[in-house]
Amino acid sequence: MKIKRFEFNMFPVNCYVIWDETKEAVVIDPGCFYDEEKQKLKNFISTNELTIKHVLNTHLHLDHIFGNPFMLQEFGLSAEANKADEFWLELAPKQSRSFGFQLKDEPVPLGKYLCDGDIITFGNTRLEAIHVPGHSPGSLVYYCREENCMFSGDVLFQGSIGRADLAGGNFDDLKENICSRLFVLPNETVVYPGHGAPTTIGIEKVENPFFR
Repeated sequence: MKIKRFEFNMFPVNCYVIWDETKEAVVIDPGCFYDEEKQKLKNFISTNELTIKHVLNTHLHLDHIFGNPFMLQEFGLSAEANKADEFWLELAPKQSRSFGFQLKDEPVPLGKYLCDGDIITFGNTRLEAIHVPGHSPGSLVYYCREENCMFSGDVLFQGSIGRADLAGGNFDDLKENICSRLFVLPNETVVYPGHGAPTTIGIEKVENPFFR
């Protein structure tokens, strides 16, 4: 499995393109707001001759869904996410105005709901959806057991965890769910977060100040 990380700068968010030897791929959190960011993502997919099979959102906060309309327009794929976060799509225009800007594209409906334990397949690769609420009620982590890595969205970061003060967030639930759902995985599991640099489960269990 190969992974390409794009950092988009409206809110510096990590978008991941994941593919394997079959050239089938998924895009996780297409947070591309500006036209040049959309073109960069499109060019990478085209240059590498990838076939996008799924667009996955870890959650539906504004910065992680900017590119969903673009992915639908360019690749005919609606994003997949957990239903519990769907209310954020309706709130997105209001939320953008609170940050002082207007959305370029109105949010588009989800194409599929994902639940805890669902398996997303592309090529020879399998991702398992792990429901880890607390940052948002529908936060999902996408775990690849065979490649020993996960895409954690805004649940778990290097040395930190997601904020829990937005609608549907709960700090105690977030900490408890990280411990019960993620920290039970192998220590060597690589964590690719929604913002910032990768880390590992083992490092976060020992060094993350929220769990000392």
